[in-house]
Amino acid sequence: MRPLGYLLVLALPVSSFAQTPAPSPTPKPPRTPESAVTPGRENLRRHAQFLDRIKDGPVGLLFLGDSITDGWPRTGERTWLQFAPYQPANFGISGETTEQVLWRITNGELEGIQPKVVVIMIGTNNIGQFADEKPEWAAAGIKKIIDTIQEKLPQAKILLLGVFPRGKKASEQRAKVDAINAIISGYGDGDRVRYLDIGAKFLDAQGEIPADVMPDLLHPNAKGYAIWYEAMNPTLREMMP
Repeated sequence: MRPLGYLLVLALPVSSFAQTPAPSPTPKPPRTPESAVTPGRENLRRHAQFLDRIKDGPVGLLFLGDSITDGWPRTGERTWLQFAPYQPANFGISGETTEQVLWRITNGELEGIQPKVVVIMIGTNNIGQFADEKPEWAAAGIKKIIDTIQEKLPQAKILLLGVFPRGKKASEQRAKVDAINAIISGYGDGDRVRYLDIGAKFLDAQGEIPADVMPDLLHPNAKGYAIWYEAMNPTLREMMP
């Protein structure tokens, strides 16, 4: 004879075992012209790590950005180590948009340091995460980052990089990247702010991103970081006293 409990389990209707459906994710609010320039959505854990880096010692070269910047010391370690004489600090955080960088640099990440050059590469997540983001809104966020750096670090020079291409080939997002870069290229003054677009270095003759440079068509691998280093370093050397 089978145990009674076994029979009871068999007698239960199938619906008794159905899992409660997971709640639907909260939809992101629509973007507005103020979204990219309003500090918010901070990552407190990484922010605290950056404040500790400031306490560890001098910062002569500061990198600000998202995951593309964040990944350099690990994925592109060989070329990252070439910056060692400049006393570099990498304040990049995966997934960040302009407003998150703004929150960080208005909440301590530019305090107590005197970098000679600040390298900025931000904006791809504004259009990657928000289909309704307009290029001019992302560009305004980048401009506010520049203005904030100049206010808090008046002695520092800024190397503003054009947003890197994303996706294998021409697309709506690529067009938005081009539109952002067309705007921010005008932020360079040739002196305190230098604009440098190296995006073409990541493309092949057909205008596509090779998988051996950006395997996911967005983030550089070691070869991609080496391309970045070689393309940027001549300008950086000119800017570093």
